[in-house]
Amino acid sequence: MTRLRFVALGDSLTEGVGDPVENGWRGWAALLAPGLAEEPAEFTNLAVSGAQTRDVLERQLPAGLAERPDVASVVVGVNDTLRCTFDLHAVAARLDTVYAAFTGRGALLLTACLPDPGTMLGLPGALARPLARRQRAVNAVIHALSERYGAVHLHACEGDWITDRAMWSADRLHPGERGHRQLALRFHALLAERGAATGPAPSPEAELPAPTRSASLWWLATAGTGWVARRCADLLPQLLTLAADELRHHARGTTARLDLRTSAAVSAALASLSVAERADAA
Repeated sequence: MTRLRFVALGDSLTEGVGDPVENGWRGWAALLAPGLAEEPAEFTNLAVSGAQTRDVLERQLPAGLAERPDVASVVVGVNDTLRCTFDLHAVAARLDTVYAAFTGRGALLLTACLPDPGTMLGLPGALARPLARRQRAVNAVIHALSERYGAVHLHACEGDWITDRAMWSADRLHPGERGHRQLALRFHALLAERGAATGPAPSPEAELPAPTRSASLWWLATAGTGWVARRCADLLPQLLTLAADELRHHARGTTARLDLRTSAAVSAALASLSVAERADAA
């Protein structure tokens, strides 16, 4: 009997950062794999910390297709929002290509929308709100494309788990073991509803204690500052400009215009995909 093949693509979330095991990281996808079928799936994790949609398209997709998966997860996008090169049209086009490649080969696609990093890091409002708009825009694109390709889509940007510190690692950006287990459980439930998960659900019980507040503060005081600086070095000048624009609109009472601008960008990005598809069909 051929075992089900499951391949996971994405960034540090899927790589498993925040859920340490003896030889590195484990993560939600590895926790989910044994419950996809009565016999544990053949699992390949191609996710890499720091990956953007371009990395998934150019590097991870060819390797993922070579595995001939029955199930493929693609969870990515946060790192795109943390770059000065952020381009929603490009993000949408890359995800569309990746989703189409897997579903075109008959794989069941797993996707998720995610919380915005500014809120998770506790940045000041004027800095956090522009990042939140970017993440909402990426999430909106992922919602639409997930529906288009019949994906099993998890709304991970919602729910009590976001504000439950026990679910998160000391860095505040990656789930801890409990958070990864929660993601695996929620994906398993969605798959079970479709009859696509016939094995046991992952256990919600963590093997390690949740990080203490002092551990979180220590991370921020040591590794955390450097991590944020490395991730946001090229974004910071642009983010300060966005924050200034945010403050101007707030003072004038015209913040809604920024939200409308984001909604228009999402519509334009999705419309450009439809135009490209019609051109290809012709």
